[in-house]
Amino acid sequence: MDLLLLPEYRLDGVRYMIKVLIADDQELIRHSLQIVLNSKENIEVTDAAADGQEVIRSIRKNRPDVILMDIRMPKMDGVQCTKIIKENYPEIKIIILTTFDDDEYIYDALKYGASGYLLKGVSMDELVKAIHTVHSGRAMINPDIATKVFRLFSQMAKADFFIDTAKKTDEELTRTELKIIEQISYGLSNKEIADILKLSEGTVRNYISTILNKLKLRDRTQLAIWAVQSGVGKAGMKMEHHHEKE
Repeated sequence: MDLLLLPEYRLDGVRYMIKVLIADDQELIRHSLQIVLNSKENIEVTDAAADGQEVIRSIRKNRPDVILMDIRMPKMDGVQCTKIIKENYPEIKIIILTTFDDDEYIYDALKYGASGYLLKGVSMDELVKAIHTVHSGRAMINPDIATKVFRLFSQMAKADFFIDTAKKTDEELTRTELKIIEQISYGLSNKEIADILKLSEGTVRNYISTILNKLKLRDRTQLAIWAVQSGVGKAGMKMEHHHEKE
């Protein structure tokens, strides 16, 4: 098997390590996650922080790839911490660890660019999968809160948080691109979108990259929010007004 084709290897054939920072105010959780994650082949826990201020200090020293961020922490909560990190270190991926009733926190973390949202109590296998997912540039939302997240997108669309794109750029979207945006707004994965639209996953990824460039959006999360705001995420209400080109 060609090692260069495996996602855990760099182009020079050297196995990479995903550097992970754990942020949680509960010492038992920090230590438990640190022990388990350090036992995984290509994950290295660079530090464990008890509050948002410690997170910021740790980032300056260790520059992690992924942060597991408890949303409720003393001194500086996970939301404010996420905002500061994404403004200064946009390449760092953040997975928010939350409980089911943290609606307002999830809403704000979405605005500021978190890459994933997982319920506390998720299995270690699911957590490891989430780390790999966001590290590869994709979004990760726990299925148990996907419906709630979509509802939060709808709330965002009515609130003061607005993602603006040029009308001319919006009108340049093709029918296929609009269909893909609609599915993204429902929280579907690339594979699920590919199955629905009878496309390959690679084609879907290419379409998404093109869409983000056209709309000048940062990531999939912003695209999903924009979709709800614009109406594309509501049964494709705007599709009929766009060109038929593919």
